[in-house]
Amino acid sequence: MLQSRAVHIIIKGVVQGVGFRPFIFAIAKNNQLTGWVRNTSSGVEIEIQGSQSQVDQFIIQLRSEAPPLSRIDFITIENITLGNFSEFTIQSSLANPNDFQPISPDTSICPDCLQELFSEKDKRYRYPFINCTNCGPRFTIIKDIPYDRPSTTMVEFEMCEFCRREYTDPLNRRFHAQPVACPNCGPQVQYIKNGAVIADKELAIQMARQDLQNGLILAIKGIGGYHLACDATNPLAVGALRARKKRSDKPFALMSFSYETVEKYSSLSLSEKELLTSRERPVILLNRLSETAICDQVAPRQNTLGFMLPYTPLHYLLLEPADHYPEVLVMTSGNISDEPIAYDDAEAFQRLSTIADSFLIHNRAIHMRMDDSVIRSIDERLYMIRRSRGYAPNSLALPFPVPNILATGAELKNTFCLTRDQYAFLSHHIGDLENLETLQSFEEGIQHFEKLFRIKPEMIGCDLHPNYLATRYALERAQTEHIPVLTIQHHHAHLAACMADNQWETDDPVIGLCYDGTGLGTDQAIWGGEVLVGGYQKYQRRFHLKYTPLPGGDLAIKYPSRMALSYLWNDQYDWDLEIPSVSAQCYEDRTALKIQLERKINSPLTSSMGRFFDAAASLMGIRHKVTYEGQAAIEMEVLCDPNEMGEYPISLVEDELDPHELWQNLIQDVLRGTPIPKMASRFHNSVAFMSLSVCEKIRNEQGVSIVALSGGVWQNKVLLSKTIKLLKFSGFQVLVHHNVPTNDGGISFGQACITARVLKNS
Repeated sequence: MLQSRAVHIIIKGVVQGVGFRPFIFAIAKNNQLTGWVRNTSSGVEIEIQGSQSQVDQFIIQLRSEAPPLSRIDFITIENITLGNFSEFTIQSSLANPNDFQPISPDTSICPDCLQELFSEKDKRYRYPFINCTNCGPRFTIIKDIPYDRPSTTMVEFEMCEFCRREYTDPLNRRFHAQPVACPNCGPQVQYIKNGAVIADKELAIQMARQDLQNGLILAIKGIGGYHLACDATNPLAVGALRARKKRSDKPFALMSFSYETVEKYSSLSLSEKELLTSRERPVILLNRLSETAICDQVAPRQNTLGFMLPYTPLHYLLLEPADHYPEVLVMTSGNISDEPIAYDDAEAFQRLSTIADSFLIHNRAIHMRMDDSVIRSIDERLYMIRRSRGYAPNSLALPFPVPNILATGAELKNTFCLTRDQYAFLSHHIGDLENLETLQSFEEGIQHFEKLFRIKPEMIGCDLHPNYLATRYALERAQTEHIPVLTIQHHHAHLAACMADNQWETDDPVIGLCYDGTGLGTDQAIWGGEVLVGGYQKYQRRFHLKYTPLPGGDLAIKYPSRMALSYLWNDQYDWDLEIPSVSAQCYEDRTALKIQLERKINSPLTSSMGRFFDAAASLMGIRHKVTYEGQAAIEMEVLCDPNEMGEYPISLVEDELDPHELWQNLIQDVLRGTPIPKMASRFHNSVAFMSLSVCEKIRNEQGVSIVALSGGVWQNKVLLSKTIKLLKFSGFQVLVHHNVPTNDGGISFGQACITARVLKNS
């Protein structure tokens, strides 16, 4: 007689809205088992019984054949007494107000749905909202957990009999796919021009396509908000979009129907192709091919293009190839510069009507706005620039268990982070917290995450800068709710973020090369060229770039020529040199600037590596005024001569990195007419060799041989590659970011880890 076994199984992870229950149902049936499965607020619960071998086989398949969008984090299996089950069933969901679970991010259309979309025989042929348990919207439509249709924005659409049959059939891939719909019962698109509805359904799509073909600008409602689109090969259309959006130079994202089309305009490595076609469908920064039809205004003075493939059925229908139809569309966030992406229809009409010539909208509500993610591949590995759609709110595994923490992040490229157990829930990209609209988006996001993941913070971590809106929110909330708050130095958070991104468990010291533009230091100066030694709980500022004045504060950030003249003044150079930085400022401006420096008027000291790069770019004549963060350094990076091996010396004087000799040699190169690509490479080489030198000195002093590279300057691929190569050749282990942005988008993650360690050990 066969031996029987009954087990109770609890599974935690991304196991709802991803076809997990029908998967369980199918393998239970295949193994002739009885029992039940149900969703709970913390995951999936199963009771199952049958022969010993059948139950064992079920457990093996459970682990090895889980649905593609699922992620099993924890499984507990407990033997129980045999029950009285005659079949295997799917029970109703069980809600517990204190439990939580990770939630799947929005996912691009799957191959099965894509095939049905273009199949004339399919009921959902050319339906812009086709989806199943393997694809479609998730996070942007969820209002609460458990993830059932009444808790999503799809509650407004009552399923027809056809959709309900699929929805209730455990063997159908649309079983409990909460956004399931068809042309008879689901959301629809509308084409709107001059405030009037002109067409709907297929005709709306075709009229929108006609506008794009005719060189007009179209506002498109997507999964997480609105995009602004136009023909990327039409200079008039792209120029009009730049003027109306008030975005002078910052590159636009692009979208094409297939990776084969992308290959006409950019080179693709194997890893880049895999990222481009992944279910997350991020924007990938790719090396641009020369002499393509894409107009220069798409990415002025850049050698890269940011491409993504369609991730919704609507995108595929808009980009469907046809004669004389644009192959590549600009697909940029639906906002005016510095504002959050528009996602509410009324808000979109108000904010985008001066930019878009027409609108293609739909009536499925978006509950949480979500920008596109941006990634580049470095050494065939993912290097996150902006973590948002496709990745957030996927939880990040922490190297140690943590209490309930809220970390509010930085001012620029803001994200927030919440922690619970061994999970970190890093938010989607919020943006620069410099206006009321973005602050409201930040606060709404925190409220939503706390509700979804059932997190009531025990402590709040925030930036040291008291005037950051994220810091003010943290301090005010801490006071109101009587929660302890920890202020954290900006670059210490960068170091911790890189350590945790690499699953660094201990507080053993690591060398942190934390290079960025701005972060308040403990001495009230503006830090940014920092060499730290430390861990999660404490750090030592071992070296830093020599201080120089930041004349006019933010004004010096917008005008790199001011920064260049500040460095010259600080090193006692006259301003009568015939170099680009001097001629970029008129006599009156130079006079006012000199008075400001001499009298120390609004000229805080800074060790910023970002401003160091700005000054060099201006001295070389590359850029004297910027329209977006990091522009001067980005344009200098593009110009680097890969064959140039020279460098400019940077001295180490006590704890300062003194660039006096660098400026001396660079100015000589400028005066003798040295080609800019040579000077740009020599400057990058100098920073890379300087980085190696300080790490070797610390290793000799303290025996530390682990180096973490964090901060926005490390988005510079030339600098990053050179520095990693030098450090590894010298025997260092190098930690770089992969899952969390190296820029300020990763700050909240580092703050959360530091706060958790401090709270645990307090």
